[in-house]
Amino acid sequence: MSSLHQDAARVLEAWPAPDGAQDKLRAEYAAHLAAHPDGMWKACAAGHLTASALIIDPERRQVLLTLHRKLRMWLQTGGHCEPGDPTLADAALREATEESGIPGLRLLPEPVNLDRHSTPCAVHLDVQYAALAPSGARESISEESLELRWFDYEEVREVADASVVRLLDRTRAALR
Repeated sequence: MSSLHQDAARVLEAWPAPDGAQDKLRAEYAAHLAAHPDGMWKACAAGHLTASALIIDPERRQVLLTLHRKLRMWLQTGGHCEPGDPTLADAALREATEESGIPGLRLLPEPVNLDRHSTPCAVHLDVQYAALAPSGARESISEESLELRWFDYEEVREVADASVVRLLDRTRAALR
């Protein structure tokens, strides 16, 4: 079992879920990890944990979304964990930095939401963080995105699906 697997199990055990539905998902994620030593990796056909981060600029009341190359949807940054990621939070921060091109992002200390969804590769058990953008942050598009764009909080409902809206709502609540 990898140290990343152990870290993810620890994060899920300690995470204070904001409601009953999130607590149920937290328990299901933990059970998945207990049953699948490879549950952190893309190769796990039964599904795998992923790490994502909603990049937010509270001063401007905006979030940075990526138009995902494969899914053609506006989403938060994130994706598969890699063997070099020491922690789940490090995986989320790496993905956010790679996909946004913004140096100096700072994660809130614990996840803000969990979201399980089907993708072309498998079921993703996504552990979602919030990343605070430094003042004056400028994004730089990566090969994984078709486009990056800052959206006002109110605009997110118009361009993104319910999971991203829920993530924004939970992120804003965590910042209060």
